[in-house]
Amino acid sequence: MKEIDKIAFIEIQNGQILSTRSKGKTTYYIPGGKHETGESDEQTLIREVSEELSVDIIPNSSEYVGTFTAQSDGAKENINVIMTCYTATYTGALKASSEIEEIKWLNYKDLNIISEVDKKIFSFLKERGELK
Repeated sequence: MKEIDKIAFIEIQNGQILSTRSKGKTTYYIPGGKHETGESDEQTLIREVSEELSVDIIPNSSEYVGTFTAQSDGAKENINVIMTCYTATYTGALKASSEIEEIKWLNYKDLNIISEVDKKIFSFLKERGELK
């Protein structure tokens, strides 16, 4: 089984979670992405959030939320995505950038428009009382 290792940025406000939709796509994803060679989780988080959301993560402000695994969307069977999630403090105003077409605040009722691994994350956050 092949695995795709990704880092995700969890930002919750008023019971809703920040999600993004890439250009040409219909599914929403929690912002983040893959490590580049030699990057730590925090370095990946800082780079990906800057590229996708035009804000700067404050170094050493990230906190681990959890790691979740599911079948990768749009991939062949037996390809799983492993999403390691962090919250973090940032500076700047959120704005779609790079390959991101839209930023949207979602809640638990939006399960039909998100990826499989995000469904697991949404459920976890709902059980903790953080997501409406």
